[in-house]
Amino acid sequence: MRHSRPSFRALRPVLAAVLLAVTLTGACSRGDAETPPEKGDLVVARVLDRSVWASDVRREAVAQGLVGEGEPLDVKSELFRRVLDEVVDQKLLAAEARRRGLDKNAAAQRRLEAVHERILGDMLVESVVSGAVSDQAVERLYQEQQRRAQTTEEIRVRLILSHTKEQADAVVGVLGQGAAFEAVAAQRSIDDATRYSGGDLGYSTLDVLPDAYAAAVRGQAPGVVVGPVQGAGGWAVLRIEDRRLETPPTLDQARPLIVRYLTYEGVRQLLEQLRGKAQVEVFLNPAKPAAQGSTKSAPAAPAAAPPAGTVAS
Repeated sequence: MRHSRPSFRALRPVLAAVLLAVTLTGACSRGDAETPPEKGDLVVARVLDRSVWASDVRREAVAQGLVGEGEPLDVKSELFRRVLDEVVDQKLLAAEARRRGLDKNAAAQRRLEAVHERILGDMLVESVVSGAVSDQAVERLYQEQQRRAQTTEEIRVRLILSHTKEQADAVVGVLGQGAAFEAVAAQRSIDDATRYSGGDLGYSTLDVLPDAYAAAVRGQAPGVVVGPVQGAGGWAVLRIEDRRLETPPTLDQARPLIVRYLTYEGVRQLLEQLRGKAQVEVFLNPAKPAAQGSTKSAPAAPAAAPPAGTVAS
C-alpha cells in the first residue's frame, strides 16, 4: 500500500508546533524561566543570553552611593537607565575578560577571592546586625539615653560688636537712651554674620559661646544688657534674650545615630566572638617570621564608633 507524501500545506501546523517548541526551549536556556532574585523582580535587559534584573541595577546604584540601602529606584527614571548602561558595560567587559582567559590569571584569582570574601562578610554582617538593629532596640536605647541625659540650659543672646571700647561705650549709651537693640546692631555692629538679624546669636549652651561672652552672661536674667566685653573679634555688647532648658532630640532625630551605634556594636561583638574562637597570627616582620615570632592579634574595632553617652546629645 502506497502512502502519499504529505503536502507542504499539511505540514505547516506541525512545523509551527516544532518551531514554537524550539523557540521556547531556546528561551528557557537563555534564562527566561529564571527565578527572580527578589520578589516582583523584572528582567530589564539581556546580555549575551543572560538576564539583567532590576535588582542588579539597584544594587549597583546603592554600591555607588546614588541611592540609599532599601530606597526604591524607578525603572523608568533617567538614573536607572544610566546605571543599567553601566551594568551592561560591566558584563560585556567581564565576558570578554573571561574569553581571553584573564580569569585564570593568578593575580585575578586572588582579587576575585578578595571580592568574594568581602561580599560574604558583608552578607554575614547584614544578617547578624539586622536582628540587633530593630525598632524595639532603637527605642529601648533611646529611652535609656533619655533617662541618663542631663538637661542643660540654653541661652539666647544678641550681639553688637565694635572695633574699640570707646565705640562699644557709645553703643551702651545709645541703648540707655531707649534705642532698640536690633536697630543699633544693624547700624553699628561690625559682625556681618549677625548684624542684619539684629545681632541674634540664637540659642546655645554656655560652653559653645566664647569664654568672655559666657562669663559675662552667666546668671544674668533675660532682658539684661552686659558689656562692653573684650573678645577675640573686638568689643561686644550683649543682651540676654531668653533662657530655657535644652530640648532633647526626638526619637526620629536620634534614630540615625542610634542605628549607627547599634550597628557598630553588633559588628564589634561579632568580630570579638570570631577572633576569640580562631587562631590569628600577625607577623610584623614578614622577612623574619621565625626570629620575630608571632603575636596574638587583638580584636579590631570598626572606625568612627559613636560613644554610647553621645547618642542622645
